[in-house]
Amino acid sequence: MADNTQGTDNPPVFAIEKIYVKDLSLEVPNAPQIFLAREAPQVNVQLRTEGGPIEAGIYEVKLTITVEATLSDKRAFFLVEITQAGIFRIQNAPEDELELILGIGCPNIIFPYARETISDAVTRAGFQPVLLAPVNFEALFQQSRQNAGANAPVQ
Repeated sequence: MADNTQGTDNPPVFAIEKIYVKDLSLEVPNAPQIFLAREAPQVNVQLRTEGGPIEAGIYEVKLTITVEATLSDKRAFFLVEITQAGIFRIQNAPEDELELILGIGCPNIIFPYARETISDAVTRAGFQPVLLAPVNFEALFQQSRQNAGANAPVQ
């Protein structure tokens, strides 16, 4: 029988161990008066990602999204912030690809969960659902790398 294990001694491993809400906050500071407002709010969305090792081959990736809805006179409709996280098993991945997996691949997996939780929280607060548009994490990752390079000290 031929030995077919050549080159597969340490194949790359990627597995989702757990997806969970690490932190969730919802504020409706001007209730109940804000429910009488007739104009549509302006919605501002901010997000950031971070990831790092928990132990050998196990990584946590966090996606934090802040959604703030205000009126033109700066009265807040609502403010919701979520940190959606995931634990991922990543083993035998090339070192140069690990940063891409943590900065692009894992946030792409986590985002739909955060999107659903935000929409649900805002709806339960008495507002119309907020449906976040898809996010290009690859572009955000490249932008953050460029910003980090621009802020690096000149030697």
